[in-house]
Amino acid sequence: MSEFTEILQKYWGYSSFRPLQEDIICSVADGNDTLGLLPTGGGKSVIFQVFALSRPGLCIVVTPLIALMKDQVENLKRRGIKAQAIYSGMTREEIKVAYDNITWGDYKFLYLSPERLMTERFRERLDKVNINLIAVDEAHCISQWGYDFRPSYLKVAQLRELLPDVPVLALTATATLKVVDDIQEKLIFKKKNVLRKSFKRDNLTYKVRIEEDKTGFLIRSLKNSKGSGIIYTRSRKKTREIAEMMQKAGVSATHYHAGLSAESRNLRQESWIKGKHKIMVATNAFGMGIDKPDVRYVVHADVPDSIEAYFQEAGRAGRDGKKAVTLLLYNNSDKVKLKKGLADKFPPPDLIKRIYEALGNYLQIAIGFGKGLNYEFDLVDFSKKFRFSFIHTLSALKILEQDGYLQLTDEVNRQSMVHFRVNRDDLYKFQVANSQFDAFIKLLLRSYTGMFTEYRPINEELLAKRAGTNVEVIYKYLNTLDAHKIVHYVPKTDTPYIVFLCERVQVSRLKISKENYSERKVNYEKQVEAIIHYASSNNQCRSSLLLKYFGEKNYTRCGDCDVCLGLNSMGVSNTEFKRITDDIRLHLARKPIMQHELFFELKGDENHNHIVLRWLLDNGSIVKRIDEKLEWAEAYN
Repeated sequence: MSEFTEILQKYWGYSSFRPLQEDIICSVADGNDTLGLLPTGGGKSVIFQVFALSRPGLCIVVTPLIALMKDQVENLKRRGIKAQAIYSGMTREEIKVAYDNITWGDYKFLYLSPERLMTERFRERLDKVNINLIAVDEAHCISQWGYDFRPSYLKVAQLRELLPDVPVLALTATATLKVVDDIQEKLIFKKKNVLRKSFKRDNLTYKVRIEEDKTGFLIRSLKNSKGSGIIYTRSRKKTREIAEMMQKAGVSATHYHAGLSAESRNLRQESWIKGKHKIMVATNAFGMGIDKPDVRYVVHADVPDSIEAYFQEAGRAGRDGKKAVTLLLYNNSDKVKLKKGLADKFPPPDLIKRIYEALGNYLQIAIGFGKGLNYEFDLVDFSKKFRFSFIHTLSALKILEQDGYLQLTDEVNRQSMVHFRVNRDDLYKFQVANSQFDAFIKLLLRSYTGMFTEYRPINEELLAKRAGTNVEVIYKYLNTLDAHKIVHYVPKTDTPYIVFLCERVQVSRLKISKENYSERKVNYEKQVEAIIHYASSNNQCRSSLLLKYFGEKNYTRCGDCDVCLGLNSMGVSNTEFKRITDDIRLHLARKPIMQHELFFELKGDENHNHIVLRWLLDNGSIVKRIDEKLEWAEAYN
């Protein structure tokens, strides 16, 4: 048993790795910069976690989503592994305690949001810590050609200059060939090194259905469905409406979106995971880090704006390896909405500048000030107050973020946090001198662990219940102890933060780069066209079309999607399809020939031969040259 397998078994209880996991670990262990491409559910986080545990020192993990970062840190802690997270929205004192822990506390993992990289405080601590690996999760975010570009990821390159001998492990589930090359270039790989698992999921059946009455179809088709499932929609309002209609029809369903409280989201998520609710109706806020293996179907009631997003969300079905279905519901209104989304995603530059100026006034930030400061920010209130469209405001903030002016954090409904500022001896002296706080302090210490070394989330309502009092009394105790500098109490908040990454500038000096506006707008339009083509196509195997999009060449028709089933209905079985395909390949391998010449050479049913040839042409397996002769595409590549 290898040292890596021993670690996997010790901490995760698995006796063997999934395909490609150990290959990627060994590549990094040999000192190679490595890009690992694994489909959703392929177990990416275990790769860098196992490697880091096999070596002395600390692993820096760069990841964009605060909620996912916090989940992974808590999961590691439950396994007895020391991990810390630092992200925008934390107070100065929280960040100081976190850096103290990783400097002196024998921690194995530091999770960082990318904008925290290369801050002065981070650089100061870097020399005092032995770094064994830089892990870049969701690595497609570093590429402007990716579907979720985040410029702050580019700071990883600066980190490499400070740690030239530390290997980089980049991981992603969705990347085209162009993005794969861009990731390695942006992360300054010493040499190209990509380890990939085919995106093909043999147990998944991809289907598209043209449907005008989507909700009615969902109720009719899922009423008697077996197993659990997810329905994705782009509207928070529709998550509730669809779930309620499901419930009225006798289908066990709940809904989820980022606007719900943290407590509500956690309860709904747990209810679905444990099978108390069969169906989760959700926006794309749901799914990251959720590893429910027995999801039998994923339905998209609305079309996502990229194949990457669709593939990642659809890939949450069938992680147990058993048969599962992914269904995309489509009609002409989807095409109209996606086209309109282009204007919503890229509002005019003068509107972006007006929103930036209004933001500075709303937060009362003077010109030349604000750098590095966090501001609670109510996006709805801001949009209403200045009469901006909500979607235009959000899109403008994203563009300003990509140009390095600010960051809108993804964290909402943050739990209250408590950290003891004094050591145990000084706390005991305080309790003796202030007996009125003794019972409450003991309740706090009994209810939560680790508060002397870290900030720990607390629940004031739970403490009130245990103390037999009301929550206002708990708030009073916590605030008083904070005033006495016994604890640092950070109350919960239900709004995200805006972080100004540089000083507020005069709007006349605000520059919106061509790379982050014009070029990304063109790229986004191509992504929209690609998903529309996928949804509207009726002559190309769904699985093959997806694999082709991600640059794979060795694909065959799946035989199960709606297009392939249509082919089967014409009387062409999978066995016959393969026979005819092999026959065509054999003839074209000798030399390119005209279509009528090929038909003359082929054996069997002429109609079936025509159907298969048409399919191979539509799917790019065969190309027609300028001289009209047919050629097998592999010879073309």
